[in-house]
Amino acid sequence: MFTLPAKHFIASFDVDAQRTFTPICPNELPVSGGDEIAPELNAQAAFASLRLGSKDAHSLAAHWLADAANPALSAMQAENMDRRWPAHAIVGTEGFELLQDLPHPTRYDFFVWKGVEPDMHPYGACFHDLHDRLSTGVIEFLRLREIQLVIVGGLALDYCVAKTASQLRQAGFEVVINLAACRGIADDSCASAQATLRAAGVHFIDSHRQLQPNR
Repeated sequence: MFTLPAKHFIASFDVDAQRTFTPICPNELPVSGGDEIAPELNAQAAFASLRLGSKDAHSLAAHWLADAANPALSAMQAENMDRRWPAHAIVGTEGFELLQDLPHPTRYDFFVWKGVEPDMHPYGACFHDLHDRLSTGVIEFLRLREIQLVIVGGLALDYCVAKTASQLRQAGFEVVINLAACRGIADDSCASAQATLRAAGVHFIDSHRQLQPNR
């Protein structure tokens, strides 16, 4: 069990819980089981006083798009793009939308759209760039409301979830990643991300049932 502080010190964060990262969109970046996490995200949010969310928001003019000459995951040498990716989370498409049963973005207390610029492909939801210089406002919002702990879930564990959790931890928040509210792209990269995050002091739980409210 993980004992929580008082509810008003807790936020819940749905990181990129979009259809683009699920089998609903098989030609984008489908993650096995990615379409199954909405109930767990909703359950963890019940322990928090604030609910935050984020979306990848990309363009078909993005400079990092993979093609025949530049396959997916191939490295790039650019200030705010590090590798090629298939087209995904294109604004206005089904892949851009949140998972069914999640709130509309307007129902969140704070929401981030990231990766809008065609020459930028960030992973974490706390900064618009790859060097953690241009804030999205998440950290400032949480500090203003005296949040101490953030419960994190979303897609995918080994990329955007891990990076967001790392950014929050570096900013001084306690961070809990709910594994039942995440899915990852690959077992090896998930294991590596978890090891790095544990070493940084991030906590992991198997599901919201391991959260113990402080009464």
